[in-house]
Amino acid sequence: MKYRKGGNAPATEPDDDATTKGGHDVPPSIKVDIGEYHGGGIGNGDGGSASLFEPRPEETPVSRRNDRGGGGGGREPPEKRLTLFALRLAVLEKAASGLGKLDFVWATVVLLGRLRERAQHHRLLVFVSKNIGRLFSWLQVLSALACVALSVMRLWRHDFGGDQPNKRPALLLFYTLALIEALIFLLEQAYWVWMFSRQNLIKTVSDDCKLGEYYGPDSLKRFFFDAYSRCITGSIFDGTKMDLVTFAEELILSEFLGNQLIGVRILQQFTTEGSSANAGESNLNTLRNVGTNARSIERLVEMINWKSPGEEEVRRCAAEVLSKLADKSRNALRVSGIPGAIESVMSLLYTDESAPDSAAPHDVSPAARSYDHQQFKLLGLLILKRIARDHDNCGKIGNTRGLLSKIIELTDASPELLHNTRAPESPVRIVRRALKVVKILVSATSSTGKMLRQEVADNVFTVSNLRGVLQHGQQHTALQKLATEILSHLAMDAKGKQVIVGTGGVVKLLLSIFVNGEKELGAEAGEALAMLALESQASCAAILKQDDVLDHLMSALEGDGGPRRLNAARVLRNLCAYAGEKHRRRLSTVTKAMPTVLKATMTGSERTLEVFVGLTVQICKFIDGVRFAGELCGAGIDERSYVERLASILREHRYPDITVPRMRRFVVQQAIWLMTSSSAAAASAAAGADYVSLLREAGMERLLESIADTTSELECYHAFSGSVGISKHRESFSAAVDAALELLGGDGARAEA
Repeated sequence: MKYRKGGNAPATEPDDDATTKGGHDVPPSIKVDIGEYHGGGIGNGDGGSASLFEPRPEETPVSRRNDRGGGGGGREPPEKRLTLFALRLAVLEKAASGLGKLDFVWATVVLLGRLRERAQHHRLLVFVSKNIGRLFSWLQVLSALACVALSVMRLWRHDFGGDQPNKRPALLLFYTLALIEALIFLLEQAYWVWMFSRQNLIKTVSDDCKLGEYYGPDSLKRFFFDAYSRCITGSIFDGTKMDLVTFAEELILSEFLGNQLIGVRILQQFTTEGSSANAGESNLNTLRNVGTNARSIERLVEMINWKSPGEEEVRRCAAEVLSKLADKSRNALRVSGIPGAIESVMSLLYTDESAPDSAAPHDVSPAARSYDHQQFKLLGLLILKRIARDHDNCGKIGNTRGLLSKIIELTDASPELLHNTRAPESPVRIVRRALKVVKILVSATSSTGKMLRQEVADNVFTVSNLRGVLQHGQQHTALQKLATEILSHLAMDAKGKQVIVGTGGVVKLLLSIFVNGEKELGAEAGEALAMLALESQASCAAILKQDDVLDHLMSALEGDGGPRRLNAARVLRNLCAYAGEKHRRRLSTVTKAMPTVLKATMTGSERTLEVFVGLTVQICKFIDGVRFAGELCGAGIDERSYVERLASILREHRYPDITVPRMRRFVVQQAIWLMTSSSAAAASAAAGADYVSLLREAGMERLLESIADTTSELECYHAFSGSVGISKHRESFSAAVDAALELLGGDGARAEA
């Protein structure tokens, strides 16, 4: 089935289907356009962010950024200068080597018989130049200079002796080749010295790669000599195919700690975000190359398990690289797909003191005492946060023994930490990041989300830790917002409601934040209260324990139409609907807000209109038709205008709308109440408008018949977890429509079943 998206849908939710009709000339099939969800916080009215009271489609597992290929017109990587330099040196080296071989063959084959001594002397010279000179560079230069001097001297004198006809040109060619070989070698050495000493090639490339002065030059020297060696031993172009990322991947697979450290440092630097477009493209290419190499990912996962103090930097760099990899959806799936990967990430969250096999305090070495455990906790939580973006990975995290408990343990923030303005930043960041991970887990959809919410609620420290953040985190609004969002998601299930209500002070804190908190945080608290009160008599009783709660909620209805006003209406509606007969008398005071609610119905739109129509339905349970007519008069609204407004709402929403899934249900319920009250007034001979006639004149019968053909399962739920409905209405929407049609056709009296 296809559903229509509301005409006033937020501009921040683009519709990818350019062929979608607006619902005016489409056939009477159910059409609902489900656009891509770009949700911000939890439901905040008409601000454009999705709410738990609205469905959203499942997010497809695609990369959050554009995984573009390399190239793209960007400049060449800095290390390309090193490989090209190695290529030029290799050309000179191979040219000199080739000439040397030719010279040696010429001397031994052509001149062997007649110039044995001379050839033997040069053969020794070549041997020294090509072998011993490789070990002692200064001997290379000296031997080359000696070769130049001898060759020039012999060519200058032309003193070849003998009277053989071919002897003179043969020796002339021999010394010429020796001279050229030596000059090429000296040119190679001069070029080498010039580029390294005068041009500072290594330092320049290191600065361009931003590898740092501490280990950058050493890493690049290692890279250069490797490339040069490949050019010499194989094809001269073998070295040009090398790049620093591939080189680093080879080093991390080494068995030597020094090589591993160089390799993982290079990867860590190359995956760090840069400010320029070229740097960003280089980072993308690096992540793509590493992410497609299973051996490299497995090695990085193995490295984050290394707990020796001597391997601390390797472990830290590996964790940083993995955190960057996990920022891409495809790479996150590859990381989590490695057996034991989640357990390896979990090891980052433990300190020596918290590990099961930790040593006694007096056995801990000084290096172990200086181990930066907080940094590793932050990295571990960051990796988990990015991995958990995938729905399946949320299930893996929940099924990893002890991991969920450890994450919840890290959400504990002492009052001293939260009140201390000079407290170190790391502990607060750990709490914030742990809260983010918990929020992602409890907001998971379908059976996985339900299982995770159950496990989080079952942990005896969860809600008490969240209470501590709400109670003492006035200086950390971001922490309070995360804690409130987690409570909202936990309240989606009966178990979560029970735990929240059973933890002293939580409901009181939420009410305080809703009334006195800043705008965005207050909206989140209102959402949590509305979700708590939904279908929970115990939660309603806990909210109503506060003496002035109804006054605060009704005063919030007078607001500017923002999230606070919207959530106040939601809370009031749920209190009226689910508090039970015990609180009926107290809740009857809500009728004081009826004029405000009716005015909002006449002027509101979309979410505001939906919630206020729903609130009207519940307030009408405390009054009769005569009182309702008086409230309409007090609000300056004519009965006919009100009925026509209800009919116009149904005309605007011919099809289910994911932004206001309960709009049509609430309007139909209000129409049923109007017809029922009209029938009761007629039976008691009381004065009152004939709403049945007014509804017929407004064309309600045709509208209800049209709606009966377009009802959807979407309209049968109070709240949603993604695209999965939760808290189903007791009466199906189709049954409500049938009841309205029956009343409309029977003068307001419903036929007996």
